[in-house]
Amino acid sequence: MNGTKPQPANDIEDRGTGSNTLSYRQPPHNLEAEQALLGAILVNNEAAQKVQGFLEPEHFYEPVHGKIYHSVLKLLDKNQIADPVKLKPFFDHDEALSDVGGAQYLVRLAASAATIINAEDYGRTIYDLALRRALIQIGETMVNDAYDAEVDAEAADQISEAEKQLFDLAEMGQAESGAQSFSKALRTAVENIENAYRDPDSLAGVTTGLTRLNEKIGGLHNSDLVILAGRPAMGKTALAANIAFNAAKRYADDRDAGLEVERSKGAVVCFFSLEMSADQLAARILSDRANLHYNGPDSIQSHHMRQGKLTQEQFEAIARAAMELEDTPLFIDDTPALTIAGLRTRSRRLKRQHNLGLIVVDYLQLLRGSSKGGSENRVQEISEITRGLKGLAKELHVPVLALSQLSRTVEQRENKRPMLSDLRESGSIEQDADMVMFVFREEYYKEKEQPSEADLEKHSKWQAELESLYGKAEVIIGKQRHGPVGTVHLAFEKDVTRFSDLVEDDHLPERFE
Repeated sequence: MNGTKPQPANDIEDRGTGSNTLSYRQPPHNLEAEQALLGAILVNNEAAQKVQGFLEPEHFYEPVHGKIYHSVLKLLDKNQIADPVKLKPFFDHDEALSDVGGAQYLVRLAASAATIINAEDYGRTIYDLALRRALIQIGETMVNDAYDAEVDAEAADQISEAEKQLFDLAEMGQAESGAQSFSKALRTAVENIENAYRDPDSLAGVTTGLTRLNEKIGGLHNSDLVILAGRPAMGKTALAANIAFNAAKRYADDRDAGLEVERSKGAVVCFFSLEMSADQLAARILSDRANLHYNGPDSIQSHHMRQGKLTQEQFEAIARAAMELEDTPLFIDDTPALTIAGLRTRSRRLKRQHNLGLIVVDYLQLLRGSSKGGSENRVQEISEITRGLKGLAKELHVPVLALSQLSRTVEQRENKRPMLSDLRESGSIEQDADMVMFVFREEYYKEKEQPSEADLEKHSKWQAELESLYGKAEVIIGKQRHGPVGTVHLAFEKDVTRFSDLVEDDHLPERFE
């Protein structure tokens, strides 16, 4: 930032690029616009309301102007009038202001005021010029880093860092986000509480589409890293796909109903599927939705769809479901062996282009870190990946739902319900996660305990126990920063890989024979 002090408002020197006396290029700025805007605010404080939503003190080219604007906002936050008389005591002994005439400079600013109608235009001009200066700084850094790169530095890493800085600039108007005042954070917190209070679902975050799970966790919260873990065949991918689709469908429904995007409890979703191909995952979701349009004796299963084993009625149900899903804002990225840096880059792009609101990663052990080490550094690599996912959640201000495998120690216990210590490389995952959930289906293990049919008593008892567990699943919340831990019981339809709210037997309607 240039240290040149502004002249009194009624005698402004042209210090732009049009001056023939300058032998160098100055960063883009407009001192007259800054003075006119500050004057308008000092004359009529309502002008500040038109610009304070996007204009920050650091966007002013002249530091003195930034200090004046900051002081004005502080007074307005206290519901006090900000005018030259009120501000004078704060600047009587300010050395920077004394160079341009002391506190009398505030009076001169008010005299050069822009009209209240033009205040926002002046603010937009100042903001735009600040973005241009930040772009120049990012460009200079890119050039210098490219010339002076370390021997082991990769160009792809520099591209990723440059894209991050450009994304930050586009989202926040500055290359870096510094500390914010407690009052600003408090206002945001109160707004979130008010939105949850007024919401019919009483959700503070993105919906999972599962009522009981929403009640327990309040939805998926922005900036949170949520780990969904389980042993193979428990239904991790199915539950994640259900949540992803439910969130995207809610977003589409709210959008079609004319609800403001900011108020929707749904989200634009990107599902990073490192294990399944995009068409396989789409077929799962299509199978689930198609069954809602089909009333035949057998359910439509995704593997039957792939094999073409369908009736005419089933095919028509699939066609109707496909038309219904066409506009669902759900993106699937099935790039294999994706690095955490690549995932960040793609997520930022989707955030910028499509207002991404939820990221799902299936699953984090298949992501790669940036290290070149072998398997002995796997724990370090997982630590880098979980830190990267948590950082991405905070950077984009969206929830990240990452699936994780559990170690085989679960199988060796009599009670096979998972615990935090069962997470592979559990130290970093447990530490970085804001919430850890486990999927558990006791039915899966009970099926393997089938006794010999020759022992009628044991077989009959086993069969009764298996029937009581059929179609039931548990989501065990092992860690939650925002609320209590505990267990949520869900229904699971294995044929169509669908999780739904469980209707207990005592809540079923009476049946009359």
